[in-house]
Amino acid sequence: MKLARYLPILEWGRGYGGVTLTNDLVAAAIVTIMLIPQSLAYAMLAGLPPEIGLYASILPIIAYALFGTSRALAVGPVAVISLMTLTAASAVAAPGSPDFIAATLILALLSGLILIIMGVLRLGFLANLLSHPVVSGFITASGIIIATSQLKSVLGIKASGEAMPELVTTLIENAKDTNPYTLAIGVIATGFLFWVRKGIKPLLIRFGLAARPADLVAKAGPIAAVALSILAVIAFDLEAKGVKVVGSIPQSLPPFTVPLFDAELWRRLAIPALLLSIIGFVESVSVAQTLAAKKRQRIVPDQELIGLGAANVAAAFSGGYPVTGGFARSVVNFDAGAETPAAGAFTALGILLAALFLTPLLASLPIATLAGTIIVAVLSLVDFKTPRAIWRYSKPDFAAMAATIAVTLLVGVEPGVIAGVGLSLALFLWRSSRPHAAIVGRVPETEHFRNIKRHKVFTDRRILTIRIDESLTYLNARWLEEFVLEQVAEQSELRHLILMCSAINAVDASALESIEAINHRLADSGVKLHLSEVKGPVMDALEKSHLLRDLTGKVWLSQNEAFQSLIRTSDEEDDAPIALDNMAARGLI
Repeated sequence: MKLARYLPILEWGRGYGGVTLTNDLVAAAIVTIMLIPQSLAYAMLAGLPPEIGLYASILPIIAYALFGTSRALAVGPVAVISLMTLTAASAVAAPGSPDFIAATLILALLSGLILIIMGVLRLGFLANLLSHPVVSGFITASGIIIATSQLKSVLGIKASGEAMPELVTTLIENAKDTNPYTLAIGVIATGFLFWVRKGIKPLLIRFGLAARPADLVAKAGPIAAVALSILAVIAFDLEAKGVKVVGSIPQSLPPFTVPLFDAELWRRLAIPALLLSIIGFVESVSVAQTLAAKKRQRIVPDQELIGLGAANVAAAFSGGYPVTGGFARSVVNFDAGAETPAAGAFTALGILLAALFLTPLLASLPIATLAGTIIVAVLSLVDFKTPRAIWRYSKPDFAAMAATIAVTLLVGVEPGVIAGVGLSLALFLWRSSRPHAAIVGRVPETEHFRNIKRHKVFTDRRILTIRIDESLTYLNARWLEEFVLEQVAEQSELRHLILMCSAINAVDASALESIEAINHRLADSGVKLHLSEVKGPVMDALEKSHLLRDLTGKVWLSQNEAFQSLIRTSDEEDDAPIALDNMAARGLI
């Protein structure tokens, strides 16, 4: 059904029943408990009033439930996108100001439109231009920056900066102004949240509680931290002692907002919105694919673009800011038993009720507690194991990852994204311009041909076989020409060159021109060019050119057939002059 391609709810909604409903409601309740403090914290990380985090967790989630394909992805504010939003909007307005809020709405709308357009045009593959090492490096560096930026709230001091040098400098300069009460709350809340995440579940199980209830208690840890810190502020009048609190939060439904249309402002925010879209999509789709694979489900990346785009457009018109799928809450949603995107819609309902009825209770919530929530969440994104593994596996990939981390930490998030994209493309182009090629010979007593540097193989000085292990394009056409002619120049007795094409999936016009040049250059040297094991689509393309008509050799179905036939031909050519000389000596000619 064509409509179901754009509205996946029409597919999964048909079989929706009571058991599924129960599982989705349980998952929604757990994610709601987790999402309330996170939404407040991430909004403040983005330089926005805390209630905007709640607004960004209502209609956007419902929009994704309608258009998204992942059964477990939980959409909403996330740390990295919040930091990127702060960086982008700060370039045009002061954080927290009306103009700043207007800029975040524009970012949400632009990101949504970009994602939807990419989805309609089926451009999901473009996300593959960002390599995993670069994305991992960017997220690790962003996590470090975010955690460092929250130390000011834990210490109760002022600090500024989008990169580590300025952040660390201002933290050190203002450390003398640390508020001891704020520090106590921040350290205790952060320590408690770390312990809840890792230690409380095993402890409860050891005391006899079943695994599932113990897990639920662990997930409710942030709510406990919020409640206890609010009670501490009220009981000891800590606000009067300099502890900063969230303050009054509007008790209302998400407002209807219309993003400001200012051509110059849209122009200035267009590139940041594009970067937000790419990073948000890559982070979201990687989480969605991981969780879908565990249940042998399937997501559609192009439709995910539309789902995330719809979520961001919904955020723009409901007082939110850019959103995407979050790793931590999606894993919680999955573990809690969510079976359909309806769990997200029920989560949105829970957040809506919180925005209507619970916000007065949050007025005395210490900002230090929210900072602790962010620190604990983002440090799970910091990954020091992957760089070591990548260093052992691929030095170029490690260089790209290290450069992304360095640029992000030292210069800022936006330059880090740009550097990451640039490095991913540069790495791809470098690898494509230097494909792997091997001189191969026949493994004795088989029909298999392998690299002469790795295996004991049979070769013939008159025949050279080169296997190219990548498609031939304009990126590597000149390299191919130089490589082949270099190998030929080193073998004076060579008569036949076979290009083994078993790994070549495409030959573009530039590569075709290089092969034609190789054919002519070899002919001038008395060497015939042959092709073997050419794939059907490649042969179809070559038949439209002059190459096959001008080819000095033949196109062979198999490499073994080519090798054996050319050995016989070469033997006959070598024997012919000797036979002629013998006949002449006997006076027969």
